[in-house]
Amino acid sequence: MKTVTLESTISGERLDVFLASNIPDLSRSAAQKLLASGGVTLQGKVLAKNHKTSLGEVYSAELEEAEEPVALPEDIPLNIVLEDDDLIVINKPQGMVVHPAPGHFSGTLVNALLFHCGDSLSGIGGVKRPGIVHRLDKDTSGLIIAAKNDRAHLALANQLSSRTLTREYEAVVRGVLKSDSGKIDAPIGRHPTDRKRQAVARLQAREAVTYYEVVTRFYGVPGGFGGSGSSGYTHVRCRLETGRTHQIRVHMAHVGHPVVGDFVYGMKKPELGMSVQCLHAARLKFEHPSSGESVELCAELPEYFLGVLGKLKGLEG
Repeated sequence: MKTVTLESTISGERLDVFLASNIPDLSRSAAQKLLASGGVTLQGKVLAKNHKTSLGEVYSAELEEAEEPVALPEDIPLNIVLEDDDLIVINKPQGMVVHPAPGHFSGTLVNALLFHCGDSLSGIGGVKRPGIVHRLDKDTSGLIIAAKNDRAHLALANQLSSRTLTREYEAVVRGVLKSDSGKIDAPIGRHPTDRKRQAVARLQAREAVTYYEVVTRFYGVPGGFGGSGSSGYTHVRCRLETGRTHQIRVHMAHVGHPVVGDFVYGMKKPELGMSVQCLHAARLKFEHPSSGESVELCAELPEYFLGVLGKLKGLEG
């Protein structure tokens, strides 16, 4: 068992909703079962399932510790962009999960890295995320770094936290962006009712900043695509200053331009032939943890992305 301590920042919220929103991987039904079993207390007093939060209340929740799945090596081909004694950079395909998780205990990038790198991956991420310095969504393609030793891992992680490790993405979004470039500064936190989603929020959110610039505008809708209400599309380049979960997808949807194919934050049906987001991690820039030299890497746009642009050909502004 492990004890999680949480302080309420809002009054009048159902406690099961609050718990599910603030404890990772805890569903609302699991929160209700936890309350029913007497697993949540306030100053030693067991709370009933109908308890409503009050500002400043501090709750203790007794959670069973889930056993982390141990990833096993698998002979999965990797598109290696750079590799040396300190790190390996992979151009991850769309559809590959980065690390084992419920429902995805094999076929992940970690399984492939364990086969390729053996015991040389950093142990900082534990048995679930060995070597993984930062993550990409399953359906986001592109560049991702893994560290081969703890020293390199810490150096790269420090660059992430100090925002000197630069990550640049390309995406096709719905609608035509008016400004050639811009900054989206909107904090992101867990969605208040859907634990699988993130949202721009004022409470219990973390700073999130995304810079974007327009690559190409496409006016109109190609035959058979888009649907009513579409006024075109925009190919954009986005640079992350922070690295929140689903950040680009949340931010672009927040300004009214969801990523094409994003069923979670955008349309709920295929668009331009995409049923998953058209989002690619195209560029990385960082300081090599051993040499101190600046490293700049680029992954060309994959076939699925070029296919979307092909369907928009002829509509360029």
